[in-house]
Amino acid sequence: MAGGWLTTHVLDTARGCPAAGLCVRLYRIDGKAREALARMVTNADGRTDAPILPKEQFAPGLYELIFEAGDYLEASGTPAETPRFLGEIPIRFGISDAAAHYHVPLLLSPFGYSTYRGS
Repeated sequence: MAGGWLTTHVLDTARGCPAAGLCVRLYRIDGKAREALARMVTNADGRTDAPILPKEQFAPGLYELIFEAGDYLEASGTPAETPRFLGEIPIRFGISDAAAHYHVPLLLSPFGYSTYRGS
């Protein structure tokens, strides 16, 4: 059985706080096919309450996280443009080590974002 797991942490850098209530979806990518694996919402700390991809489902491969930033920004009262500059933020990444912890944080503002492989 695999020993790794996948987590995220979303910070609203414009407001200087965790991004609570942001929906995150996870897909496994296989060629042109996408398999939906999880849908979670961040808690008051900007994290999900459980790993997005827990140990029992963890496997090497290509994945995509979709962060529903537009809905979060709307709910947080961020003034909107039509259309909003950022709606959904896709982050496609590979998992090569079945025993590792993969942490994919998102630093978010209304007009930009950044990500990295965290620890």
